[in-house]
Amino acid sequence: MHPPDTLAVLALALGIEAAAGYPDGLYRALGHPVTWIGRLIAALDRGLNRGSFRRRRLAGCAALAILLAAVALPALALTGLAGLAGPLPALVLLGLACASLPAQRSLHQHVAAVETALRGGGLEPGRRAVAMIVGRDTDQLDEAAICRAAIESLAENFSDGVVAPAVWIGALGLPGGALYKAVNTADSMIGHRTPRHEAFGWAAARLDDLVNLPASRLAGLLIAAAAGLRGGGGRAALRAMGRDAPRHRSPNAGWPEAAMAGALGLRLAGPRVYGGATVPDAFMGDGRAEAGPDDIARAVQLYRTACWLQGALVLVLLVLARFVF
Repeated sequence: MHPPDTLAVLALALGIEAAAGYPDGLYRALGHPVTWIGRLIAALDRGLNRGSFRRRRLAGCAALAILLAAVALPALALTGLAGLAGPLPALVLLGLACASLPAQRSLHQHVAAVETALRGGGLEPGRRAVAMIVGRDTDQLDEAAICRAAIESLAENFSDGVVAPAVWIGALGLPGGALYKAVNTADSMIGHRTPRHEAFGWAAARLDDLVNLPASRLAGLLIAAAAGLRGGGGRAALRAMGRDAPRHRSPNAGWPEAAMAGALGLRLAGPRVYGGATVPDAFMGDGRAEAGPDDIARAVQLYRTACWLQGALVLVLLVLARFVF
């Protein structure tokens, strides 16, 4: 597929996902592409992750290659079959398939649920709600820490759950989006520096860093632009990105997190506790640390605007691509 076609598929997919998400009935009947990918990753982990450090690293590289082949082949086949049906049916079929890959609606719902839980029930419901979207320990978080965690997750997942799938669908169509989702899911499952996965998940973690490079910078810029459109904070977001993002322990997460921190006048990230161990990290932004439910609401509004801006950018690129190809 050429860029005009992939961008048209992307525009349709983003619209479908924003309007309907991934229907619960479909999930109960068939599962979700991420769950299918996750089952394969878990099976490869069980079957191949053993032996010496070197052997497990090589096995992790092989597992990643098997995973990518297992995802690419059906995506390429579906793209080819859709093309045989004609341009309009192909657009609809591929748009529907690609709509399962971004997570605009579900991310909005999960983060907004943290605000609702805090307002309606206090700390314990807030901790349970935020535990659904973060990997850190949440049992001891106070209200400000819960709110910061929710906002950080919103910013980071805007990059790797919304912008990155869009980038790769726009570039390579369904195969690009599916392959990105496979890499990102592998990183979330095995790309951790734990005794079991430091070697086996090394290839998945490094490839995930690479494929998220363009989206993380774009996500930060979209957040900064959204802040500017909403009446302020755009310059502060850009300033925080330039100053703080390179100091983040992740080569990618710092860009949207720093942009969000600057836009909202908050201080995000910093040391966090995972599995009982404190993980050091730099702070993003130089604002206040005492975040509250109102700040989650502001972050969600900023996120919605950034999603609209991404959709508008896709349409502009689609028009431009029609003149080039």
